[in-house]
Amino acid sequence: MRRNEKEISSKEELIGILKNGKYSIISLCKDNEPYIITLSYGYDESRHALYFHCAKEGQKIDFIKANPYICGTVIEDNGYEEGCGQAFRSVVFRGKIVFVEALEEKKNGLDILIKHLEIDPNPIKNKFLKKDNSYENLGMLRLDITEISGKEEKAES
Repeated sequence: MRRNEKEISSKEELIGILKNGKYSIISLCKDNEPYIITLSYGYDESRHALYFHCAKEGQKIDFIKANPYICGTVIEDNGYEEGCGQAFRSVVFRGKIVFVEALEEKKNGLDILIKHLEIDPNPIKNKFLKKDNSYENLGMLRLDITEISGKEEKAES
């Protein structure tokens, strides 16, 4: 990082940004063509991984099949002040996306995602996830994070 005074070096702070975020921006690449998407996610601290649900086919899946290595970010917006003062904290991470096929991991991944995003996850679970066959058409991705760094910009007082 060019400006060391802005670096977040505390693992706890980096993990905190992941725990508090709701959306991640992921960059993908295939055949020298870039593709960027925004996805809601759930963070699994025990695996240091993000879970995403998705369709089982489409452009995102085609890109991941061609090249599962990604770079992504989560940004914590801490406000804008007059005079172009933007306060934020962000993480940039790299890793590899894998397709989750096993039913038990799909269940666990979706549970992590719902608990991460919902204040009360029970209504969603009761509505959509009553039986194991609810998971048959569900695409589930796991992003295993291999590198992470963070940056903080404080608004000027």
